[in-house]
Amino acid sequence: MANTILQTGGFVIGLIGVAAVIAATVINNWSTKDRQGDVVTSVYTYKGLWQDCEVSTSGFTECRPLYGILGYSGQFQAVRALMVIGVVLGLIASTISLFSLKCFKMGNTEDSTKAKMTLTAGIMFVVAGLCAIIGASVYANQIVASFIQTTYNANYGEMSEMGMQGMNMGTTYTFGPALFVAWIGAGLLLIGGVLKCVAFKGMHADSKPTYNAVAYKVPAQSRSADEGSERGNREQKYV
Repeated sequence: MANTILQTGGFVIGLIGVAAVIAATVINNWSTKDRQGDVVTSVYTYKGLWQDCEVSTSGFTECRPLYGILGYSGQFQAVRALMVIGVVLGLIASTISLFSLKCFKMGNTEDSTKAKMTLTAGIMFVVAGLCAIIGASVYANQIVASFIQTTYNANYGEMSEMGMQGMNMGTTYTFGPALFVAWIGAGLLLIGGVLKCVAFKGMHADSKPTYNAVAYKVPAQSRSADEGSERGNREQKYV
C-alpha cells in the first residue's frame, strides 16, 4: 500500500512539475524592466527565451521573435537547451510513469518490470529537475550581473539629480515570473523523482520470489514397504 501511494504521489507531483517547467519555458517574462524610479509614461519591457516584448503607454504589446543561434551568447543558448531538455525528459518520464502504475493494466506486465519502469521514470524526473534548476539559475545570474553593472558605475560614483540629467542610463532588468515558475517546477520534479525511486525500492523487494520450506511426508504405502523390508532383513540375520 505504501509503495502504491509513493508511486502515485511521485507521478502526480512530477506531472505538475513538468507542466510548470513547460509553462516557464513558453512564458516571455523571464526578465522584466525595473520600474523603480521610472515615470508613469515609460514603456514597459520584458524578455523571454524566445521573444522580447514591449508594452506601450496605450497598452499595445509588440513582441520581437529571437530567431537564430549565432547572434546570442553561449550562456543564453545553454539556458534554452537546458529548458528544452528538461521538458523532453519530463514528458518521457511522465509517460513511463503512467504505464508503470500498479492500477494501470498493460497486458501481462510483471511487477519487476513495473518496478524498473518506476525507477527509470524517477531518474528522468530528477535529471529534468536539475536541468530546469541549472537553466533558471544561469539566467538569474545573468540578470544579477547586468543589474549591478547598469546601476553602478565606478567612474562616476554617486551623482546628483542635476548631474544625471542628460545621461542615457542603461535599462535595468529584474527577475520575471517565469523564473520563479521554473524553480518551483524544478523542485516538484525533484520531489516526484525521489518519491518514485523510494517506491522502486519497496516494489523491488516485493517482486523477489520467496521460497517456503515444505516438509516432505513419505506415503503410507512406501513407509509400510520399507518397514517390511527392514523386518525381513533382521529375520535373515537371526536365521
